[in-house]
Amino acid sequence: MSDAIAATMHTALERQRRAFLAMPSPDIAARRDKLRRLKTALQAHQDRIAAAISTDFGGRSAVESRMADVMGPVLEINHALRHLGRWMKPSRRSTELLFLGNGAAVRYQPKGVVGIIAPWNFPVYLALGPLVAALAAGNRAMIKMSEFTPRTTEAVATLLGECFDADEVAVFGGDVEAGRAFSHLPFNHLVFTGSPAVGREVMRAAADNLVPVTLELGGKSPAVVSRSADLAAAARRIAHGKAFNCGQICVSPDYALVPREAMDAFSAAIADAFRAMYPNPAGDPEYTAVVSERHAVRIRELLADATAKGARVVACGPTDSASRQIPLHIVTGVTRDMCVAREELFGPILPVLPYDTLDEAIAYINADERPLALYWFGRDSTESELMIQSTHSGGVTLNDWGWHVFQHDMPFGGIGNSGMGSYHGIEGFRELSHARAVFAERAFFPIGLFHPPYGNLVQRLALRFFLGKNKQ
Repeated sequence: MSDAIAATMHTALERQRRAFLAMPSPDIAARRDKLRRLKTALQAHQDRIAAAISTDFGGRSAVESRMADVMGPVLEINHALRHLGRWMKPSRRSTELLFLGNGAAVRYQPKGVVGIIAPWNFPVYLALGPLVAALAAGNRAMIKMSEFTPRTTEAVATLLGECFDADEVAVFGGDVEAGRAFSHLPFNHLVFTGSPAVGREVMRAAADNLVPVTLELGGKSPAVVSRSADLAAAARRIAHGKAFNCGQICVSPDYALVPREAMDAFSAAIADAFRAMYPNPAGDPEYTAVVSERHAVRIRELLADATAKGARVVACGPTDSASRQIPLHIVTGVTRDMCVAREELFGPILPVLPYDTLDEAIAYINADERPLALYWFGRDSTESELMIQSTHSGGVTLNDWGWHVFQHDMPFGGIGNSGMGSYHGIEGFRELSHARAVFAERAFFPIGLFHPPYGNLVQRLALRFFLGKNKQ
């Protein structure tokens, strides 16, 4: 079966390559037409998309699906349509003084066929977001969807099949073996969104064919609550970040760092904020379920490990062991040996840790791998600037969570363990384009003055001017 899947994928890739060679540099009208077709299809299929994702999750908020998985790519398309003309223009550059009078420019050329591996947590946005960047840059694309979202894969394949030929955009589902086969294809670029562990495997597979990669991974994204913060407002926003999609978000606040004296008040405020949004999570159609029983078991095991090692765990709502709509759990008394302190949680768990000084909070963050996001809550601009200058993360939102990802004029990407490269906006266009240097030598330029035999006056003057007098 795996050989048959690999063969089908190879055939699709070869078909797209041939189509790309026949039209290697689509003009702006062709690119805009593809983006508009995609936008129209998304708008028309929004109900089907929301229903498919909900089926795959065993219950997913239709509002969250429309907001993130449909509106997200639509906003990205709108931004690309407004700015594509400027992005595509060659960038004029200056020549070295020695070559004054000649022309220099960078042209952004389509790479060819882009592979996109999408995860299950936002299966449409994280498949079509990179697709928008690929189409804007003039590429063709193949998409591998997650094995956890088969209904969504069908919906996306239908949507894309209505607006693109298979030699423009192709969609694949399948299991882990299908994913491995996909990652070994000799694409011109590969975009992967998922865990750091799988990201390493994808990068190793891509290296066999020297395929450049963009990795959007994850990590333990901290939320730092300053003493200058409105505690209740910070708690509401962090609770929303943990409740949205049941915390199954690569940029969800993974843990909170709170002034020691505010620990009890903050924990109570988080619980109150969650209960105000979801008084009875189990059975609430607006509260998303954990995607599978396997993932739900993992959440319960993380909580059991923390409890066994001395943590205090408080559920922010009724718990039902038969339901995957797991309420937010607040964990205090966290120590470094607990799994909740070491692993990316990717679910409705919020460890709350105390700090005494901001330097101590910064040191705690910097002791871990660099996260995909960082959040700071407070009114003291000196503190927020210190936090930004003293830490590294893929992106930052001040006084809220995650919304920097929805700003499509800014890059979205990680650093270190949380990823490499970025997309959205002009950074996404350039990530999936080849920046081709073009030097145009004028007919009148006396290039022969740099040819042998060496030692003529111009050469001696140039060397003396740029290198100084030889003191040996």
